[in-house]
Amino acid sequence: MHSQVTHPISDPSEFRAWLEEQAHCFGFDRVQISDTYLGQAAEHLQKWINEGRHGNMDYMSRHVRLRSDPGLLHEGAIRVICVSVNYLPPTVKFENEWQQIANPSQAVVSMYARGRDYHKVLRTRLQDFANAIEGRLGKFGYRVFTDSAPLMEVELARKAGLGWRGKHTLLLNRESGSTFFLGEILVDIPLEIDVPSEDHCGSCQACVDICPTKAILAPYQLDARRCISYLTIENPKAIPIEFRRAIGNRIYGCDDCQLICPWNKYSKRTEMPDFAERHGLGGTSLLELWSWSESDFERRHEGSAIRRIGYSRWRRNLAVGMGNAVNSPKTDLQEKERIREALRLGLKDANEMVQEHIEWALT
Repeated sequence: MHSQVTHPISDPSEFRAWLEEQAHCFGFDRVQISDTYLGQAAEHLQKWINEGRHGNMDYMSRHVRLRSDPGLLHEGAIRVICVSVNYLPPTVKFENEWQQIANPSQAVVSMYARGRDYHKVLRTRLQDFANAIEGRLGKFGYRVFTDSAPLMEVELARKAGLGWRGKHTLLLNRESGSTFFLGEILVDIPLEIDVPSEDHCGSCQACVDICPTKAILAPYQLDARRCISYLTIENPKAIPIEFRRAIGNRIYGCDDCQLICPWNKYSKRTEMPDFAERHGLGGTSLLELWSWSESDFERRHEGSAIRRIGYSRWRRNLAVGMGNAVNSPKTDLQEKERIREALRLGLKDANEMVQEHIEWALT
């Protein structure tokens, strides 16, 4: 419910300094403030959905009205406290990532997903942050979010000055590139708002050119239906045959547009142990991951974002990667035979969707 702050802010600049200090105490790297007005962003979203570019992400179309007005998500909300958290594990080197992608028998998992599920990590810290503000100001109306509700968080973060939209549509800033998570607290406190960042992409369109499936149709225009992150994570169905070769060995998400971005030479390593790589996901083989039983999958991905796709999609994605490895001249003959044998063995327990991908891989 909407409720007024019991202790008004007598010195806004002093409160802002305190807010930033608290944000850092709770592990956030940056904090900025926006109002709730989204302007033309809501119209652009509706156009994108009308064109069907959201694919099977029905939740995008179901809640367009809520996405267009954050005030509908929390009555009385007039400001958004936007935070960012760097996620790049200390062990990650971009040159090694390219080597992994170029080695067809290796499994490539998106950098953000190798540690604990950021939804859980950030939500707890955001709640603690909100509690600290309440301890300072008294009761107030608020609601915390981290990619968990129909909120246009990238647009709000852009307005708040956490970065600018890159041509790949991700948020970029000059201090840490694009390798950070976002979180928000909708509040009913009339805080002073920050100004948006300037765009610093210039004429560069490396992200547009590198995309394996040409999902970035033009600068700032993404067709999710072609995006490897969508195809391997959000898509519940068979992966369209026309994209399977281009997926290569990327079995969960895709980082190519981030790896190529010049601003990511400024990417900061995370200080949160939650985001450290687990179970060798930064450098393991397709065969090793294929050997996991469903109980292995559930146990090893406990607390991970990967667990949400389920074992069937996991096997589907691996089968595509293994088919590409078998088809690659870079894979030695013995490895090809090991992969074929593993695929054949996997056929008997596979459901219909996974079976179809295994058969594709074998042919």
